Amino acid sequence: MSTPLLTGHRLHKAHGPTPALRGASLTLHSGEILAVTGASGSGKSTLLHCLAGIVRPDSGTVEYAGERLDTLPEARLSRLRRTEFGVVFQFGQLIPELTAADNVALPLLLAGAPRQRARERAGEWLERFGVLGQEALRPGELSGGQAQRVALARALATGPKVVFADEPTGALDSLAGEQVMTALVHTARESGTAVLLITHDAQVAAYADREVTLRDGAFEGQSVEVAR
Repeated sequence: MSTPLLTGHRLHKAHGPTPALRGASLTLHSGEILAVTGASGSGKSTLLHCLAGIVRPDSGTVEYAGERLDTLPEARLSRLRRTEFGVVFQFGQLIPELTAADNVALPLLLAGAPRQRARERAGEWLERFGVLGQEALRPGELSGGQAQRVALARALATGPKVVFADEPTGALDSLAGEQVMTALVHTARESGTAVLLITHDAQVAAYADREVTLRDGAFEGQSVEVAR
């Protein structure tokens, strides 16, 4: 397989006295959809936060496209998160005061796109995810499935190389969850975007090209390490 796009090597991270990651190592390739499964409390979300540059590991390395993320200045990390990464959380985390269109346009504006072009792109992405006609609605006026598709449109609108999806269907019923995953996978395949999918749901994991299981802060087949 090609050179990995994103690599985490022997990652350790603790929340106070509680270890969340204990030597986890992972690789993600361009265009790959990788599902990370595991029980609640196994370290899945912490892993995603470390790999996306949202938090820094206590030890270990994170490398993206040949660049060490765990040692980058915050300004460079912020730029990467605006342009190269897209993040989708379980509850969407849309800005409640903004309309659906404005939520999708926001990362484009932050990346420097002209306002008119950002609005046009937002409309294109809302149409792609089947929520065109809901542009003027605020998150509280959308169904759960609609809101999550708006969140996906926002995550993909900037053309990221990697989408980090943390339990993207966890708050949805089975039908809405299926619609969201179908839209995510179709768009990722079409654009060649890599997806790191965090889930505890076997049906969601089945959409991925590859599945790995996190247990007690390390992947099955990898040794659990004690932080030094």
